[in-house]
Amino acid sequence: MRSAVREATIMVRPNIEHKSKESSLLKKAKIKFTESTYLPPTFAFATLFLLWELAVRLFNINPVTLPAPSAVIIEFFTSISFYLPHAWVTLYEALAGFFLGLTVALIAGIFMAHSPLLERMLLPIAVLANVTPIMAIAPLFILWFGFDALPKILIASIITFFPMLLNSIVGFRSIDENHLEYMKSLHANKREIFFKLRLPNSLPYLFSAARTCVSLSVMGAVVGEWSGSTEGLGNIIMMSSNYMQTERMFAAICMLAIMGICLTNIVRFIERKALSWHVSSENRS
Repeated sequence: MRSAVREATIMVRPNIEHKSKESSLLKKAKIKFTESTYLPPTFAFATLFLLWELAVRLFNINPVTLPAPSAVIIEFFTSISFYLPHAWVTLYEALAGFFLGLTVALIAGIFMAHSPLLERMLLPIAVLANVTPIMAIAPLFILWFGFDALPKILIASIITFFPMLLNSIVGFRSIDENHLEYMKSLHANKREIFFKLRLPNSLPYLFSAARTCVSLSVMGAVVGEWSGSTEGLGNIIMMSSNYMQTERMFAAICMLAIMGICLTNIVRFIERKALSWHVSSENRS
């Protein structure tokens, strides 16, 4: 009887050890998945595209209404030489507008952060420009500046300007009063206070706005291209919509999404490097 029990115990023990190893491997895989920066969004996109593909095939949806993602991917890669020149045009307009809006917003933010009177005078004008629909402004810019890149750059800069302005004002004012008094006690001038205290403390606010504004600049460039353009991804989307070329339209939209994701991640990478000293870098993905 004892020998039978011993044999049963010997047989069960490897199974228990095997299950414990599997459990530990699953736990490690789960931790790796949850802590990864890229695996969760990759899984989400893969699930979305799979459900999209299944829905198109199961419900027999007309490709003119909604093409399958496989058809969009085939269109994208077989015509990549067609999309790339247009993507470079849109990227140039978006980045030029982003840096123009960022520069003007930072300059205005510096003056408005130091002068509450100037803020009360100019902020309502900035709010007025922000609440005016960009689709209403775009045709005027095309009329005033023509059909080249300049009106698209200006539209992208306008849509970028307001969030950056607000964050710059808040950031330049978000300083520790004790640090300010200490620097004044050392007879630091305004220039030294700005570059050694105000600017470093404002960087988290500025980068937070930049992550949002860099994708908004792409949207501004596309809106400008819708209003009047012969090139750019916005023009492809508009022309494809007119001629019911849905696969081409979705391929251009996907390229815009990839562009926005890449630009946002570039800003985030620069932010991690520039703010490695800041306490927020411990919680930043």
